[in-house]
Amino acid sequence: MPATAYEIPHLTVEDFLGLPVRIGASISPDGTRIAYLAPWRNRLNVWVTGIGTGEQPRRVTAEALRSVRTYHWTDDPRWLLYEQDRDGDENWRIYRVDLENPDAEAVELTPFPGVRAMGLEMPVTWPGRAILRLNGRDPAEFDLYTLDIATGELTMLARNPGLVADLICTPDGDVCALALTADGYIELSQWDVGTGALRRVRTFDGADHPMGVRPFQLTPDGTGAWIGSSRGSDRTRLVRLDLTTGAETEVDSHPAHDLDTRSAVHPEVPSPLIIDRCTGDLIGVRYLGERQVIHPLDPHFAAVLENLEQLSDGDLAAVSSDVCGQRWVVSFTHDRAPGITYYYNHSTGESRMLFRPYPHLDPDFLAPMTPVTIPARDGLDLPSYLTLPVGTDPTGLPLVLLVHGGPWTRDGWGFHPVVQLPANRGYAVLQADFRGSTGHGKAHLKAGIGELAGKMHHDLLDAVDWAVKEGFADRDRVAIVGCSYGGYAALVGAAFTPTSSRPRSTSAARPTSSPSCARRRTSRSRTC
Repeated sequence: MPATAYEIPHLTVEDFLGLPVRIGASISPDGTRIAYLAPWRNRLNVWVTGIGTGEQPRRVTAEALRSVRTYHWTDDPRWLLYEQDRDGDENWRIYRVDLENPDAEAVELTPFPGVRAMGLEMPVTWPGRAILRLNGRDPAEFDLYTLDIATGELTMLARNPGLVADLICTPDGDVCALALTADGYIELSQWDVGTGALRRVRTFDGADHPMGVRPFQLTPDGTGAWIGSSRGSDRTRLVRLDLTTGAETEVDSHPAHDLDTRSAVHPEVPSPLIIDRCTGDLIGVRYLGERQVIHPLDPHFAAVLENLEQLSDGDLAAVSSDVCGQRWVVSFTHDRAPGITYYYNHSTGESRMLFRPYPHLDPDFLAPMTPVTIPARDGLDLPSYLTLPVGTDPTGLPLVLLVHGGPWTRDGWGFHPVVQLPANRGYAVLQADFRGSTGHGKAHLKAGIGELAGKMHHDLLDAVDWAVKEGFADRDRVAIVGCSYGGYAALVGAAFTPTSSRPRSTSAARPTSSPSCARRRTSRSRTC
């Protein structure tokens, strides 16, 4: 019998936006421990527990003012690093935790007031050391340092020559520089630290790299870098850049999807590159269309991936393994089971769920997110996501048009508290990747040039028109919500089209699940 509206519990803001009970798990390099974030004094801190050792969970950080958001296992399982700022100043400092000495306090490795540490890396070719950037000499310039993790000794590798956005150190100690040119291009140079001479290797045209050179990951031998490129193509693919000649060689691509580069803007999103923890080799690549697609580039990881993807019907998110690639801890992006986390042993086939970050959120009471494609008035396809409330007839509903920020980013399938909260109140929620959004090819991005309050706004109106025409939304009950560019779009909507646009004829959208299927979702069932 179909559920009725009152059978769906009225969830609070705190239910959706409160702290998770656990989140952000990863496995130690020797595979004996799992670290994760969990609350202490209402702030997230790092906790560690053993795997099959009987070791009880114990808190290893004591940050009571601000939550810890980022931590790192080192190659020595004794040491764990984490990042923290002071009072929200965003001057991140690096701290070291000694897991063999539970009574020892965390040691601050960059104890410099007003100085930001950024770009922390631990190359597999430099055991016991980390590379980072510090702006202690000049707030506007980040110099390159190496950090001895055990002793805390910092050594400057290269002083920023000025106007250089990033300095990169290869395993052999060579330094490359990324800088903006006067005309707005990005220039890669090899830098002779001794003489200060810069030799230009490659200039990246903004037409092929409209969002910058993302990602930029050195190959293990240091002779190249894996980068995203749309040179000669509408889609962003993965190429290997030769650091001596600047030549590109394709590594992998998807015929219809862009490389998923959202991590450059949203740190909580995994990198598009999945790297072997022991060797630094590339073993997998992430692409994003309506949902994520992972291409395995290594036979062992292909076998692991096949089993990992059977653990959940979500999209594989954070992955970590021991140095042998046998024991794994992974989490999943999911629209109704956010961050669900598993342990998997490839040697034995054992797997088990470790935790759900938000166990109080029953997936049956959360609203499914359905990818749809909406045609704009000039024929441009607008990749979109429609979320309909559970337990009510999805016809003539009040609609929230949720506009993402940027505008140079995109929406994605998954759990979004700001989507689920109005859906729990009986609203339909529509997210449209208007022209100017990233992740759908260069043509879609460039169609937004000069159209912030023009065609980009028309796309949002067309999305509302579609929802009304399909019967989901009541035109007289439409709200527009957003922050950053989304806030600007809301102001444009309130000023220029406060009553939305008039109904007009549009062609039918092409949903992943048909509208008729979505309308039948009036029970708790997850399937049609």
